[in-house]
Amino acid sequence: MIRKLGKCLATAALTAAAAMTGPAHAGYPDKAVRIIVPYTPGGFNDTMARVFAKKLQEAMGQPFIVENKPGAGTVIGTEAGARAAPDGYTLVIVGFPLVSNQFLYRKLPYDAKKDFEPIIVGAQTPNFLVVKASSPVQSLADLVKRAKAQPGKLNYATAGTGTSNHLTMAYFQEEAGIRLVQVPYKGSAPMVTDLLGGQVDTMFDNTPNVLPHIKAGKMRALGVTSAKRSPLAPDVPTVAEQGYPGFEVSVWYGLAAPAGTPRPIVERLNAELNKALQAPDVRKIFAEQGVEPVGGSLEEFRQFFDAQMSKWSKVIQAAGIQAE
Repeated sequence: MIRKLGKCLATAALTAAAAMTGPAHAGYPDKAVRIIVPYTPGGFNDTMARVFAKKLQEAMGQPFIVENKPGAGTVIGTEAGARAAPDGYTLVIVGFPLVSNQFLYRKLPYDAKKDFEPIIVGAQTPNFLVVKASSPVQSLADLVKRAKAQPGKLNYATAGTGTSNHLTMAYFQEEAGIRLVQVPYKGSAPMVTDLLGGQVDTMFDNTPNVLPHIKAGKMRALGVTSAKRSPLAPDVPTVAEQGYPGFEVSVWYGLAAPAGTPRPIVERLNAELNKALQAPDVRKIFAEQGVEPVGGSLEEFRQFFDAQMSKWSKVIQAAGIQAE
């Protein structure tokens, strides 16, 4: 009798919960939704957020408003996303720094794995390893040979400690058994300027930042970090095919919600964005930015995220890198 009563009470509770939450989920959204971007306007993170906002507003009938919250290496905006109410009305753009910061900082105001509900990986782009076109370094093998012959002589530009281009080079140095000297800059633009001016020897950087210079003949690409050759530069061999099997780095851009956001809301957002990523206008915008649309299920995002956590924790710890 007690077991039967307990079963009846549990059934009643589930029915009541469904009655309370069902209509709320079915009616989502019934007001404006904000998308936090932990970056300044202008970069691809911001572009993707605005593309997503437009498509979601068209599909779901409510405003999706982009709110830029840059600062502290994305920590300020990311924390705002983590601490928001898990009701589907605050979303946050996430990406490579969400993973790397977890291991670069001694203490963060959020947990990358526990405080977010992954929605979708929207896009990704590889890094290109480049030198100035007039550089005596002719190939990846040549770079490694020179670096081994004169340890600590060659230098490389980064957009700052812990950025994707810095960690990509740290990863490559471990794989190749070489040591180059880091020259940190405040962003990609000054690194590109100084590489072209001959002030630094080499660097990894995102496709949109270097591809125009590669195509213009101002830079020589020694390799690309994608698993397969980039369709944007099919003549550039991957790092992996040049003697470093398994070497792959993807600079990725995604969308997440605060942990605890109801599953039906997250699933609907995922479904709508997968549709959006197939739209010709979206694919055109992404192609112009030098990035590839991704998409996929919630589970695929979680698996990808876990793999990224495993990879970069090892790279950062092996290189002894800490955020400044």
